[in-house]
Amino acid sequence: MHPSITVERVLELTEEGMFGVRNPGICKRCGEDADGVEPDCSNIRCDACGSDAVTAAEQLMFEIVA
Repeated sequence: MHPSITVERVLELTEEGMFGVRNPGICKRCGEDADGVEPDCSNIRCDACGSDAVTAAEQLMFEIVA
């Protein structure tokens, strides 16, 4: 997991997703933000680095806390 992915960052993105239409996610390989990621999705292609490593912010919260 990319070192820029912190509980604080994921929590902020999760809150943004709850109150908007953004549906945020983060690439676990390069750390880039992604939009339009369904809340239960993982392993989506990253536009920045091309890896299949984008995960929805809500899903990331489960991975970080567990």
